[in-house]
Amino acid sequence: METIEKLFSFINDNAQKIEKEQELTYLDSVLEVLNAWLDGDNVPAGKVASKEDIRKAIQLAILKGMRENAQPNHQMTPDALGLLVGYFVEQFMDSEENDGAKIKLLDPAVGTGNLLLTVMNLLQDRADGVGVDIDELLIQLAAAAADLTEQPVSLFRQDALQNLMIDPVDAVVCDLPVGYYPNEEVAKEFELKSTEGMTYAHHLFIEQSLKYSKDGGYLFFLVPENIFESEQAQGLYKYLQKTVWIQAVIQLPSSLFSNKAHSKSLFILQKKSTDGKPVKEVLLAKVPSMTNKQALEMFFTKVQIWKKEQK
Repeated sequence: METIEKLFSFINDNAQKIEKEQELTYLDSVLEVLNAWLDGDNVPAGKVASKEDIRKAIQLAILKGMRENAQPNHQMTPDALGLLVGYFVEQFMDSEENDGAKIKLLDPAVGTGNLLLTVMNLLQDRADGVGVDIDELLIQLAAAAADLTEQPVSLFRQDALQNLMIDPVDAVVCDLPVGYYPNEEVAKEFELKSTEGMTYAHHLFIEQSLKYSKDGGYLFFLVPENIFESEQAQGLYKYLQKTVWIQAVIQLPSSLFSNKAHSKSLFILQKKSTDGKPVKEVLLAKVPSMTNKQALEMFFTKVQIWKKEQK
């Protein structure tokens, strides 16, 4: 923890200085600090930190900036959720099943890159990342974080629901942006378009992610807990029955969310393929409190037992 605190202090102290001297926002100042660090103009003293310590220190500085200047599109996936997603990516993307080849991993709502980089750090050197986001500042922060953690990530600044210039990927990780998608011209090209009014963006992100996944690819989505209770849910359910095999629905602890109404679940899907087959039984589980070590161990044991039974 001491290394993370030192790195955070380095980023924070320099960002506050730039913020004052150049009259920039705190987040813009953080970006300046990260770029100077990358260029070698101003680097933290002491021994070289691990990729994960660097990611966490950057995350703390970005979180501080987001709290000071809250914007609806500036949200970061909490670490506990990122680590849980990473655990399940590891379970489903066994290296032996992938013939030892690198996993191509896409986050179509990459933001500052925290979820993608958390998963990539867990996978160590087994993944190449691709991230898409329309927000210029967020994608610049993601680029700096990826470079400083030495993770191979290609980033694209654009609306992720329009055509992407990427090859199909092995897996998708995404904390789905929730709400209505304003561009009705683009939405009408999707199968999941709403027949009345605007379409849910999170539904379109699911369809877009499937479009850019390989047959048999896995998708790990953080979704609203009530995703199948909305007026557009029936269309989504029919679409999923046709295109994917549902692998798991993992209910996440409400304590991880500031508002119970914003609670999420982890939804794990596999794109249908000619040589694949559905799981014998969908994994339905609830993650216990992250502070209850014994209950967590039992939860992970349950996942391992389920995994063995599917083979």
